[in-house]
Amino acid sequence: MGKPTGFKEFTRQTEPYRNAMDRLLDYDEIYTSHNDELLNSQGARCMDCGVPFCQSEEGCPVYNLIPEWNDLIYKGRWKEALDRLHKTNNFPEFTGRVCPAPCEGACVLGVNEPAVTIKNIECAIADKGFENGWVVANPPQQRSDKKIAIIGSGPAGLAAAAQLNLAGHNVTVYERDDRIGGLLMYGIPNMKLEKDVVDRRVNLLREEGINFVTNADVGGSGENGVDVEQLLHDNDVLLLATGATTARDLNIPNREGDGIHLAMEFLHKNTKSLLDSKLQDNNYLSAKGKKVIVMGGGDTGTDCIGTSLRHGCQSLVNFEIMSIPPLDRSDDNPWPLWPKIYRVDYGHQEAAEKFGNDPRVYSCLLYTSPSPRDRG
Repeated sequence: MGKPTGFKEFTRQTEPYRNAMDRLLDYDEIYTSHNDELLNSQGARCMDCGVPFCQSEEGCPVYNLIPEWNDLIYKGRWKEALDRLHKTNNFPEFTGRVCPAPCEGACVLGVNEPAVTIKNIECAIADKGFENGWVVANPPQQRSDKKIAIIGSGPAGLAAAAQLNLAGHNVTVYERDDRIGGLLMYGIPNMKLEKDVVDRRVNLLREEGINFVTNADVGGSGENGVDVEQLLHDNDVLLLATGATTARDLNIPNREGDGIHLAMEFLHKNTKSLLDSKLQDNNYLSAKGKKVIVMGGGDTGTDCIGTSLRHGCQSLVNFEIMSIPPLDRSDDNPWPLWPKIYRVDYGHQEAAEKFGNDPRVYSCLLYTSPSPRDRG
């Protein structure tokens, strides 16, 4: 796949983010424009490996045909690459932006060289597809008599809806919030996933015949409540695609104190206010002028860092329960497992630019209240 000697001729080069201090001034996406020439050469680095672990269980969760579209990009055959990508991935414009790219961790080239820039290439294929009008609605040719209700319009709910609709069933998606997208809309901030990108795909799904109902709190008792028994009566199948906003809380002293918030509450309110009024309605949790502590070192924690910085926080610290990871794989973390190595995500880079140092503090074990059994 790719150029047989490409992995020897070209070094890994990722498409850069926008300048850190510039992007702190807005909520626009952090990414720069795609560079076709760069991506062609990066596709050439894909090896003719006997077993492509990038698309194995340790690599891509949706089993993308990665070597095939890497080869097509090296050859400049973008539309064919898009067709190949859509065979396994309903929404490559989402995964190309927010997926942590375990495929790169499992890349065979990554055994002793930097992996192929699979995530960059995937995102570029999807974006070029939309830019050129290659991504169009594809409604089913005929319909079954089956009615399916899907609760939740996040990535799981939308993917299920797309697949079931493609099979010809009559699909309705119910969403508790006022906009479709779930985690994609309100859990991932604009700078990592512009909401126009989400709306664009949702509009295509509408054209394909999927019905969407917003402000529908299934099982709730308020004015937006939707009766589950009625849904069961009216549909042949009820599919639950919920849970992304169910937080893992901390049982620690003073947890109920002022100024302590769950990440999804913080991110949801910020994005809703941004979309409703560009933050002019003040219906969000502002970090402006505050000393912020973000607990948790994953993607969500990074998004909270980036959001707090854009608010104009006074200082920022990120507590990480794990010890600082090594720069290279340790002996107990061999290829093709996900490499547990030191990384700098967009929020860490921005914090370092603004405050002069990486915000992370490692090996932070917080005191938790003992369970009744422990106390006994």
